Amino acid sequence: MGIETAEEGTEDLEAFRLRARAWLADNMPRLKEGQTNHHLMALDEMGTRARELQRILFDGGFAGLCFPKEYGGQGLTRAHQIAFTQETAPYEMPVVLNIPTFSILAPTLLDFGTEEQKQAHVPKMISGEEMWVQFLSEPSGGSDLASLITRATRDGDVFILNGSKIWSSGAFRCDYAMCLARTDWHAPKHRGLTMFMIKIHQPGIDVQQIKMSNGSNEFCQEFFDDVAIPIEDVIGEINDGWTVASRLLFHERDAVGGGSPYLSGSSGGRGDHGAGRSDLIELARASGRASDPRVIQLVAEARVNDLVGAQLIGRVTHAINSGALPGPGGSLHRLYAATNSERQADIALEIAGAGAAVWEDGDLAGLKGVEFLQRQSGSLGGGSNEMQRNIISERVLGMPREFAADKDRPFDEVLHNASPSRPT
Repeated sequence: MGIETAEEGTEDLEAFRLRARAWLADNMPRLKEGQTNHHLMALDEMGTRARELQRILFDGGFAGLCFPKEYGGQGLTRAHQIAFTQETAPYEMPVVLNIPTFSILAPTLLDFGTEEQKQAHVPKMISGEEMWVQFLSEPSGGSDLASLITRATRDGDVFILNGSKIWSSGAFRCDYAMCLARTDWHAPKHRGLTMFMIKIHQPGIDVQQIKMSNGSNEFCQEFFDDVAIPIEDVIGEINDGWTVASRLLFHERDAVGGGSPYLSGSSGGRGDHGAGRSDLIELARASGRASDPRVIQLVAEARVNDLVGAQLIGRVTHAINSGALPGPGGSLHRLYAATNSERQADIALEIAGAGAAVWEDGDLAGLKGVEFLQRQSGSLGGGSNEMQRNIISERVLGMPREFAADKDRPFDEVLHNASPSRPT
Protein backbone atom coordinates (compact mmCIF):
# COMPACT_ATOMS: atom_id res chain seq x y z
CA MET A 1 0.00 0.00 0.00
CA GLY A 2 1.13 3.58 -0.57
CA ILE A 3 3.84 4.84 -2.91
CA GLU A 4 7.42 3.92 -2.03
CA THR A 5 9.27 3.99 -5.36
CA ALA A 6 9.73 6.51 -8.14
CA GLU A 7 8.32 6.24 -11.61
CA GLU A 8 10.46 5.38 -14.63
CA GLY A 9 12.63 8.14 -16.09
CA THR A 10 13.09 9.87 -12.72
CA GLU A 11 15.16 13.03 -12.86
CA ASP A 12 18.74 12.82 -11.58
CA LEU A 13 18.83 13.95 -7.95
CA GLU A 14 21.54 16.59 -8.30
CA ALA A 15 19.97 18.02 -11.46
CA PHE A 16 16.66 18.21 -9.62
CA ARG A 17 18.28 19.98 -6.67
CA LEU A 18 19.83 22.63 -8.92
CA ARG A 19 16.56 23.13 -10.80
CA ALA A 20 14.64 23.45 -7.53
CA ARG A 21 17.19 25.91 -6.12
CA ALA A 22 16.85 28.19 -9.13
CA TRP A 23 13.05 27.96 -9.19
CA LEU A 24 12.69 28.71 -5.49
CA ALA A 25 14.90 31.78 -5.79
CA ASP A 26 12.72 33.10 -8.61
CA ASN A 27 9.27 32.21 -7.25
CA MET A 28 9.03 31.79 -3.47
CA PRO A 29 9.12 34.61 -0.88
CA ARG A 30 12.09 34.48 1.50
CA LEU A 31 11.70 34.34 5.26
CA LYS A 32 12.69 37.50 7.08
CA GLU A 33 15.53 37.37 9.58
CA GLY A 34 14.44 35.58 12.75
CA GLN A 35 11.30 34.14 11.14
CA THR A 36 10.47 30.45 10.82
CA ASN A 37 7.60 28.77 9.05
CA HIS A 38 6.54 27.41 12.43
CA HIS A 39 5.91 30.96 13.66
CA LEU A 40 4.30 32.10 10.41
CA MET A 41 1.97 29.09 10.54
CA ALA A 42 0.63 30.27 13.89
CA LEU A 43 -0.14 33.70 12.39
CA ASP A 44 -1.85 32.20 9.33
CA GLU A 45 -4.75 30.84 11.39
CA MET A 46 -7.10 30.09 8.50
CA GLY A 47 -4.36 28.73 6.22
CA THR A 48 -5.08 31.35 3.56
CA ARG A 49 -1.41 32.13 2.96
CA ALA A 50 -0.56 28.43 2.98
CA ARG A 51 -3.06 27.73 0.21
CA GLU A 52 -1.57 30.57 -1.88
CA LEU A 53 1.97 29.25 -1.43
CA GLN A 54 0.92 25.68 -2.21
CA ARG A 55 -0.70 26.83 -5.45
CA ILE A 56 2.58 28.45 -6.48
CA LEU A 57 4.40 25.17 -5.83
CA PHE A 58 1.72 23.22 -7.70
CA ASP A 59 1.81 25.48 -10.75
CA GLY A 60 5.61 25.32 -10.74
CA GLY A 61 5.67 21.52 -10.68
CA PHE A 62 7.10 21.20 -7.15
CA ALA A 63 4.03 20.01 -5.23
CA GLY A 64 3.32 16.41 -4.27
CA LEU A 65 6.81 15.27 -5.22
CA CYS A 66 6.29 11.68 -4.01
CA PHE A 67 2.67 11.36 -5.16
CA PRO A 68 1.81 9.53 -8.42
CA LYS A 69 1.55 11.66 -11.53
CA GLU A 70 -1.97 10.43 -12.26
CA TYR A 71 -3.17 12.18 -9.10
CA GLY A 72 -1.36 15.48 -9.59
CA GLY A 73 2.01 14.52 -8.11
CA GLN A 74 5.50 14.29 -9.59
CA GLY A 75 6.27 10.57 -9.07
CA LEU A 76 9.67 11.23 -7.48
CA THR A 77 11.53 9.56 -4.62
CA ARG A 78 11.85 10.40 -0.94
CA ALA A 79 15.43 11.47 -1.68
CA HIS A 80 14.06 14.12 -4.06
CA GLN A 81 11.66 15.32 -1.36
CA ILE A 82 14.47 15.53 1.21
CA ALA A 83 16.63 17.51 -1.22
CA PHE A 84 13.75 19.87 -1.96
CA THR A 85 13.03 20.37 1.75
CA GLN A 86 16.69 21.25 2.33
CA GLU A 87 16.57 23.84 -0.45
CA THR A 88 13.37 25.41 0.93
CA ALA A 89 14.93 26.31 4.31
CA PRO A 90 15.22 30.08 3.55
CA TYR A 91 11.71 30.39 2.10
CA GLU A 92 8.10 30.69 3.22
CA MET A 93 6.48 27.29 2.85
CA PRO A 94 2.90 26.04 3.38
CA VAL A 95 3.91 23.65 6.16
CA VAL A 96 0.44 23.65 7.77
CA LEU A 97 -0.61 21.35 4.90
CA ASN A 98 2.03 18.77 5.81
CA ILE A 99 0.15 17.29 8.77
CA PRO A 100 -2.39 15.88 8.35
CA THR A 101 -3.38 16.64 4.73
CA PHE A 102 -0.27 15.55 2.81
CA SER A 103 1.42 13.03 5.07
CA ILE A 104 -1.55 11.27 6.70
CA LEU A 105 -4.85 11.61 4.86
CA ALA A 106 -3.78 11.79 1.23
CA PRO A 107 -1.68 8.59 1.57
CA THR A 108 -4.58 6.87 3.36
CA LEU A 109 -6.89 7.85 0.51
CA LEU A 110 -4.34 6.44 -1.97
CA ASP A 111 -4.30 3.20 0.02
CA PHE A 112 -8.05 2.67 0.40
CA GLY A 113 -9.97 5.15 -1.73
CA THR A 114 -11.88 4.24 -4.87
CA GLU A 115 -10.49 5.52 -8.14
CA GLU A 116 -13.26 8.12 -8.22
CA GLN A 117 -12.40 9.30 -4.69
CA LYS A 118 -8.69 9.57 -5.48
CA GLN A 119 -9.24 11.43 -8.74
CA ALA A 120 -11.70 13.82 -7.10
CA HIS A 121 -9.65 14.74 -4.04
CA VAL A 122 -5.91 13.95 -4.14
CA PRO A 123 -5.10 16.54 -6.86
CA LYS A 124 -7.05 19.17 -4.89
CA MET A 125 -5.08 18.30 -1.74
CA ILE A 126 -1.79 18.64 -3.60
CA SER A 127 -2.80 21.98 -5.14
CA GLY A 128 -3.90 23.40 -1.78
CA GLU A 129 -7.53 23.65 -2.80
CA GLU A 130 -8.58 21.16 -0.10
CA MET A 131 -7.32 20.87 3.47
CA TRP A 132 -8.22 17.71 5.39
CA VAL A 133 -8.34 16.63 9.04
CA GLN A 134 -9.11 13.39 10.85
CA PHE A 135 -12.10 12.96 13.16
CA LEU A 136 -10.97 10.08 15.37
CA SER A 137 -10.70 10.82 19.12
CA GLU A 138 -13.81 11.24 21.25
CA PRO A 139 -14.43 12.96 24.60
CA SER A 140 -15.45 9.68 26.24
CA GLY A 141 -12.90 7.38 24.63
CA GLY A 142 -9.51 8.20 26.08
CA SER A 143 -6.71 6.45 24.19
CA ASP A 144 -8.88 3.48 23.17
CA LEU A 145 -9.93 4.57 19.69
CA ALA A 146 -11.89 1.37 19.03
CA SER A 147 -14.24 2.19 21.93
CA LEU A 148 -15.75 5.12 20.02
CA ILE A 149 -19.50 5.67 20.26
CA THR A 150 -20.16 8.18 17.46
CA ARG A 151 -22.62 6.25 15.31
CA ALA A 152 -23.50 6.16 11.62
CA THR A 153 -26.82 4.44 10.96
CA ARG A 154 -27.58 3.14 7.47
CA ASP A 155 -30.70 4.57 5.84
CA GLY A 156 -30.90 3.35 2.24
CA ASP A 157 -28.06 4.92 0.25
CA VAL A 158 -26.89 7.18 3.07
CA PHE A 159 -25.57 6.87 6.62
CA ILE A 160 -26.88 9.24 9.33
CA LEU A 161 -24.06 10.44 11.59
CA ASN A 162 -24.55 11.46 15.23
CA GLY A 163 -22.04 12.01 18.03
CA SER A 164 -18.94 14.04 18.79
CA LYS A 165 -15.19 14.10 18.03
CA ILE A 166 -12.42 16.08 19.77
CA TRP A 167 -8.75 17.17 19.51
CA SER A 168 -9.12 17.70 15.77
CA SER A 169 -6.25 20.08 15.01
CA GLY A 170 -7.25 22.88 12.63
CA ALA A 171 -10.70 21.46 11.82
CA PHE A 172 -12.15 24.97 11.65
CA ARG A 173 -10.04 25.80 8.59
CA CYS A 174 -10.32 22.43 6.82
CA ASP A 175 -12.68 21.37 4.04
CA TYR A 176 -12.97 17.59 4.50
CA ALA A 177 -12.41 15.03 7.23
CA MET A 178 -11.91 11.30 7.52
CA CYS A 179 -14.33 10.25 10.23
CA LEU A 180 -14.40 6.87 11.96
CA ALA A 181 -17.85 5.90 13.25
CA ARG A 182 -19.62 2.82 14.62
CA THR A 183 -21.91 1.17 12.09
CA ASP A 184 -22.54 -2.19 13.80
CA TRP A 185 -23.15 -2.20 17.56
CA HIS A 186 -23.53 -6.00 17.66
CA ALA A 187 -20.02 -6.71 16.35
CA PRO A 188 -16.86 -6.68 18.53
CA LYS A 189 -15.57 -3.15 18.87
CA HIS A 190 -12.84 -3.39 16.23
CA ARG A 191 -15.12 -5.01 13.64
CA GLY A 192 -18.13 -2.71 13.66
CA LEU A 193 -16.47 0.52 12.46
CA THR A 194 -16.54 2.33 9.12
CA MET A 195 -14.36 5.17 7.80
CA PHE A 196 -16.12 8.01 5.95
CA MET A 197 -15.08 11.15 4.18
CA ILE A 198 -17.28 14.09 5.13
CA LYS A 199 -17.52 17.70 4.06
CA ILE A 200 -17.01 19.68 7.25
CA HIS A 201 -18.86 22.94 6.70
CA GLN A 202 -22.41 21.76 6.16
CA PRO A 203 -25.69 21.72 8.13
CA GLY A 204 -25.59 19.36 11.10
CA ILE A 205 -21.88 19.82 11.86
CA ASP A 206 -20.88 22.30 14.56
CA VAL A 207 -17.13 22.95 14.96
CA GLN A 208 -16.09 24.54 18.26
CA GLN A 209 -12.53 25.73 18.88
CA ILE A 210 -10.79 24.99 22.19
CA LYS A 211 -8.49 27.58 23.74
CA MET A 212 -5.23 26.08 25.01
CA SER A 213 -2.82 27.24 27.70
CA ASN A 214 -0.58 29.01 25.17
CA GLY A 215 -3.50 31.05 23.82
CA SER A 216 -3.92 29.02 20.63
CA ASN A 217 -7.37 27.90 19.40
CA GLU A 218 -5.95 25.12 17.25
CA PHE A 219 -7.78 22.15 18.79
CA CYS A 220 -11.46 21.63 18.02
CA GLN A 221 -14.47 19.60 19.07
CA GLU A 222 -17.16 18.67 16.55
CA PHE A 223 -20.82 17.80 17.09
CA PHE A 224 -22.81 15.83 14.52
CA ASP A 225 -26.62 16.04 14.37
CA ASP A 226 -28.22 13.79 11.73
CA VAL A 227 -25.51 14.41 9.13
CA ALA A 228 -26.27 12.49 5.93
CA ILE A 229 -23.24 10.77 4.35
CA PRO A 230 -23.69 9.20 0.88
CA ILE A 231 -22.65 5.55 0.72
CA GLU A 232 -20.12 6.44 -2.01
CA ASP A 233 -18.21 8.42 0.63
CA VAL A 234 -17.28 5.27 2.55
CA ILE A 235 -13.49 4.77 2.49
CA GLY A 236 -12.60 1.10 2.31
CA GLU A 237 -15.26 -1.44 3.27
CA ILE A 238 -18.32 -1.00 5.48
CA ASN A 239 -17.61 -2.36 8.99
CA ASP A 240 -13.89 -2.68 8.16
CA GLY A 241 -12.96 0.84 9.16
CA TRP A 242 -10.40 -0.40 11.68
CA THR A 243 -8.21 -1.60 8.82
CA VAL A 244 -8.32 1.90 7.30
CA ALA A 245 -7.78 3.56 10.68
CA SER A 246 -4.78 1.33 11.40
CA ARG A 247 -3.14 2.39 8.16
CA LEU A 248 -4.02 6.04 8.86
CA LEU A 249 -2.32 5.74 12.25
CA PHE A 250 0.73 4.20 10.55
CA HIS A 251 0.97 7.27 8.33
CA GLU A 252 0.41 9.53 11.35
CA ARG A 253 3.22 7.94 13.35
CA ASP A 254 5.49 8.20 10.33
CA ALA A 255 4.60 11.86 9.85
CA VAL A 256 4.88 12.93 13.49
CA GLY A 257 8.16 11.04 13.75
CA GLY A 258 9.53 12.88 10.70
CA GLY A 259 9.81 9.83 8.43
CA SER A 260 6.99 10.46 5.95
CA PRO A 261 8.05 10.89 2.31
CA TYR A 262 5.19 13.34 1.88
CA LEU A 263 6.47 16.07 4.26
CA SER A 264 7.44 19.17 2.30
CA GLY A 265 9.42 22.04 3.77
CA SER A 266 10.75 22.58 7.28
CA SER A 267 8.59 24.42 9.79
CA GLY A 268 11.54 25.40 11.96
CA GLY A 269 9.61 24.10 14.95
CA ARG A 270 10.62 21.67 17.66
CA GLY A 271 9.26 18.74 15.67
CA ASP A 272 11.82 19.14 12.89
CA HIS A 273 15.07 17.31 13.51
CA GLY A 274 17.71 20.04 13.44
CA ALA A 275 15.33 22.86 12.59
CA GLY A 276 15.53 24.50 16.02
CA ARG A 277 19.33 24.53 16.25
CA SER A 278 19.83 28.06 14.96
CA ASP A 279 17.06 29.21 17.30
CA LEU A 280 19.03 27.91 20.28
CA ILE A 281 22.21 29.64 19.14
CA GLU A 282 20.32 32.87 18.57
CA LEU A 283 18.65 32.46 21.96
CA ALA A 284 22.02 31.97 23.67
CA ARG A 285 23.33 35.14 22.07
CA ALA A 286 20.21 37.13 22.91
CA SER A 287 20.43 35.96 26.51
CA GLY A 288 24.10 36.95 26.76
CA ARG A 289 25.10 33.35 27.44
CA ALA A 290 26.75 32.31 24.18
CA SER A 291 30.09 31.71 25.92
CA ASP A 292 28.64 29.93 28.96
CA PRO A 293 30.09 26.37 29.01
CA ARG A 294 26.77 24.93 30.19
CA VAL A 295 24.88 26.59 27.34
CA ILE A 296 27.45 25.39 24.80
CA GLN A 297 26.96 21.88 26.15
CA LEU A 298 23.17 22.17 25.85
CA VAL A 299 23.32 23.38 22.25
CA ALA A 300 25.69 20.53 21.42
CA GLU A 301 23.32 18.05 23.06
CA ALA A 302 20.46 19.36 20.94
CA ARG A 303 22.58 18.96 17.82
CA VAL A 304 23.55 15.37 18.70
CA ASN A 305 19.95 14.45 19.46
CA ASP A 306 18.87 15.81 16.09
CA LEU A 307 21.54 13.85 14.24
CA VAL A 308 20.51 10.65 16.01
CA GLY A 309 16.87 11.31 15.11
CA ALA A 310 17.65 11.88 11.45
CA GLN A 311 19.72 8.69 11.27
CA LEU A 312 17.02 6.72 13.05
CA ILE A 313 14.42 7.85 10.53
CA GLY A 314 16.58 6.67 7.64
CA ARG A 315 17.36 3.34 9.26
CA VAL A 316 13.79 2.52 10.30
CA THR A 317 12.32 3.64 6.96
CA HIS A 318 14.79 1.46 5.06
CA ALA A 319 14.08 -1.49 7.36
CA ILE A 320 10.30 -1.18 6.87
CA ASN A 321 10.61 -0.83 3.10
CA SER A 322 12.93 -3.86 2.88
CA GLY A 323 10.74 -5.99 5.15
CA ALA A 324 13.31 -6.22 7.93
CA LEU A 325 10.85 -4.41 10.23
CA PRO A 326 7.05 -4.59 10.18
CA GLY A 327 5.04 -1.42 9.50
CA PRO A 328 4.48 -0.70 13.22
CA GLY A 329 8.25 -0.17 13.45
CA GLY A 330 7.43 3.45 12.60
CA SER A 331 6.64 3.83 16.30
CA LEU A 332 10.40 3.73 16.95
CA HIS A 333 11.16 7.07 15.35
CA ARG A 334 7.79 8.46 16.44
CA LEU A 335 8.73 7.74 20.08
CA TYR A 336 12.19 9.19 19.62
CA ALA A 337 10.83 12.35 17.99
CA ALA A 338 8.49 12.91 20.94
CA THR A 339 11.16 12.47 23.60
CA ASN A 340 13.58 14.63 21.61
CA SER A 341 10.94 17.33 21.22
CA GLU A 342 10.41 17.40 24.98
CA ARG A 343 14.14 17.58 25.60
CA GLN A 344 14.51 20.43 23.08
CA ALA A 345 11.83 22.38 24.96
CA ASP A 346 13.67 21.77 28.26
CA ILE A 347 16.97 22.91 26.74
CA ALA A 348 15.42 26.08 25.31
CA LEU A 349 13.83 26.92 28.66
CA GLU A 350 17.12 26.44 30.52
CA ILE A 351 18.99 28.68 28.08
CA ALA A 352 16.27 31.35 28.19
CA GLY A 353 16.24 31.41 31.99
CA ALA A 354 14.01 33.97 33.67
CA GLY A 355 13.41 35.66 30.32
CA ALA A 356 11.04 32.82 29.45
CA ALA A 357 8.64 33.88 32.19
CA VAL A 358 8.51 37.66 31.55
CA TRP A 359 9.01 39.12 28.10
CA GLU A 360 8.06 41.72 25.53
CA ASP A 361 6.45 40.97 22.19
CA GLY A 362 8.99 39.62 19.73
CA ASP A 363 11.37 38.47 22.46
CA LEU A 364 12.85 35.05 21.63
CA ALA A 365 13.19 33.98 25.27
CA GLY A 366 9.51 34.68 25.83
CA LEU A 367 8.61 32.73 22.71
CA LYS A 368 10.44 29.72 24.12
CA GLY A 369 8.45 30.10 27.33
CA VAL A 370 5.18 29.99 25.40
CA GLU A 371 6.39 26.97 23.42
CA PHE A 372 7.21 25.21 26.69
CA LEU A 373 3.53 25.39 27.64
CA GLN A 374 2.79 22.91 24.86
CA ARG A 375 5.82 20.72 25.60
CA GLN A 376 3.71 17.59 26.06
CA SER A 377 1.88 17.92 22.75
CA GLY A 378 4.68 16.11 20.93
CA SER A 379 4.05 13.10 23.19
CA LEU A 380 0.38 12.88 22.19
CA GLY A 381 0.17 13.43 18.42
CA GLY A 382 -0.04 10.08 16.66
CA GLY A 383 -0.75 8.35 19.98
CA SER A 384 0.85 8.83 23.37
CA ASN A 385 4.36 7.63 24.19
CA GLU A 386 2.85 4.85 26.26
CA MET A 387 0.88 3.67 23.24
CA GLN A 388 4.04 3.71 21.10
CA ARG A 389 5.85 1.56 23.67
CA ASN A 390 2.95 -0.93 23.63
CA ILE A 391 3.06 -1.06 19.83
CA ILE A 392 6.83 -1.62 19.81
CA SER A 393 6.64 -4.34 22.46
CA GLU A 394 3.68 -6.22 20.97
CA ARG A 395 3.94 -5.70 17.22
CA VAL A 396 7.68 -5.30 16.71
CA LEU A 397 9.22 -7.38 19.51
CA GLY A 398 6.38 -9.93 19.63
CA MET A 399 5.74 -9.67 23.36
CA PRO A 400 2.35 -10.88 24.70
CA ARG A 401 -0.57 -8.48 24.45
CA GLU A 402 -2.23 -7.18 27.59
CA PHE A 403 -5.43 -8.92 28.68
CA ALA A 404 -8.58 -7.24 27.33
CA ALA A 405 -11.91 -8.15 28.93
CA ASP A 406 -13.87 -6.85 25.94
CA LYS A 407 -11.95 -8.82 23.30
CA ASP A 408 -14.35 -10.48 20.80
CA ARG A 409 -17.43 -9.40 22.79
CA PRO A 410 -20.26 -7.60 20.93
CA PHE A 411 -19.87 -3.89 21.56
CA ASP A 412 -23.44 -3.50 22.84
CA GLU A 413 -22.54 -5.89 25.68
CA VAL A 414 -19.47 -3.89 26.73
CA LEU A 415 -19.73 -1.23 29.42
CA HIS A 416 -18.63 2.12 28.03
CA ASN A 417 -18.93 5.81 28.77
CA ALA A 418 -22.03 7.74 27.80
CA SER A 419 -21.98 10.31 25.04
CA PRO A 420 -21.11 13.78 26.41
CA SER A 421 -23.69 16.53 26.25
CA ARG A 422 -23.15 19.62 24.15
CA PRO A 423 -21.86 22.65 26.11
CA THR A 424 -24.25 25.58 26.29
